[in-house]
Amino acid sequence: MASRKLICLQDPKQWTLPDEVAQPGWSPIYLDSIDKARAIINAEKPALGIILLDNRWVNGLNQALEVLLQDTAGMVEWIGLVSEGWTQNENTRRLIARYCCDYHTLPVDPQRLIVSLGHADGMAKLRRDSAGEENAHPEGVSLVGESSAMRGVYRQIRKVAKVDATVLLEGESGTGKELVAQAIHRGSLRCDGPFVAVNCGAIPINLIQSELFGHERGSFTGAHSRHRGHIETACGGTIFLDEIGDLQLEVQVNLLRFLQEKTIVRVGGVKQIPIDVRVIAATHKDLAAEVKAGRFREDLYYRLCILNLKLPPLRERQEDIELLAHYYFRKYRNLASAKVQGFAPTAMQQMLAYEWPGNIRELKNRVQRALVMCEQRTLGPKDLNLQFISSQREVETLADARAEADLRVLVAALKSNGNNIMKTSKELGISRVTLYRMLDKYNLSNHLDQGKN
Repeated sequence: MASRKLICLQDPKQWTLPDEVAQPGWSPIYLDSIDKARAIINAEKPALGIILLDNRWVNGLNQALEVLLQDTAGMVEWIGLVSEGWTQNENTRRLIARYCCDYHTLPVDPQRLIVSLGHADGMAKLRRDSAGEENAHPEGVSLVGESSAMRGVYRQIRKVAKVDATVLLEGESGTGKELVAQAIHRGSLRCDGPFVAVNCGAIPINLIQSELFGHERGSFTGAHSRHRGHIETACGGTIFLDEIGDLQLEVQVNLLRFLQEKTIVRVGGVKQIPIDVRVIAATHKDLAAEVKAGRFREDLYYRLCILNLKLPPLRERQEDIELLAHYYFRKYRNLASAKVQGFAPTAMQQMLAYEWPGNIRELKNRVQRALVMCEQRTLGPKDLNLQFISSQREVETLADARAEADLRVLVAALKSNGNNIMKTSKELGISRVTLYRMLDKYNLSNHLDQGKN
């Protein structure tokens, strides 16, 4: 039987895996620090872990363990070990209840531990296999979603990650563009290199050149030493230029030159410095419209848009709302009192009815706030500050408005493309199957010229 890796988060001087447990094929990796455990989990991706919950972790002084358990939820099945009487400790009970699939009291019964490990390993395999190879989440990144829109995003991430071309991510604020950029980086051949994220809209205009390209000593007042910019720092890896639509035209010229020549010149310098880095850019703006308005260079736009991914807003991923809500509930549950158990049915109804203009970021923030403010056993609409969506009438009105907008866009696209199905589906960015379904839904099938399909 092949040896299976098992993280053991404790000092081996205190406890080691019994011989009869290791014999069936478990290979323990003993670690005595959170940082080491995190590094091994990221590198080796073990399915199971054992934690010795003693005074070192549960005395209320060490928060790093709980952060690790939160971050590895859905990645590692944890089993807790406790000394006799330690289950009376409030912190111990909380950690076991929230993050462990099972626990054992010392001294451990080897046969019972073998059964627990087998059960946990089986659950881990089911969890991995259920998503399927094709639509599985990119490894190591907290992208959450099982909707058809997100499965399409996962497929695109895998395709884009395999090549080294520049990528442009488009989508509304809060749709997870940086997480997608991280997923592309981690799935690429540059995964061992740095990932440097830069918010272009947050850097003052007088510093943007220096921050991106670096500067030489004495190039301006206050430049007391040579400074490597973000692009140079990312050499060998990936640089993520978020909100690139906010770059000033002067900086756009220099960025275009870098993309063309793969070299930079530091502010105040003359030397051409070769840079090997992949560029992933992102924006919530319509860059094509920005080009027409003269606020963004057309040549830079086409340089950035070699590969283009459009991230769907949360309102178009309604089947993911409940999944995301429970994910953030588990992740931030430590903010709430122990009595809070989940969402009230009315809260989930309101969440499904809401339009989420702030997308995933807004949902995360609302769940965090609700966990802090809740005084009941379940989170209600008031805790989420969604009580203003109060009637089915309003929900129906939103659905009607969306249907009316879909119909208007559909009719206009058909008309402009002479009822040609292929051209219309391409313009709308949907498949022909989806277009046919929409035609049936709005009773437009009879108006098509079948000869133009």
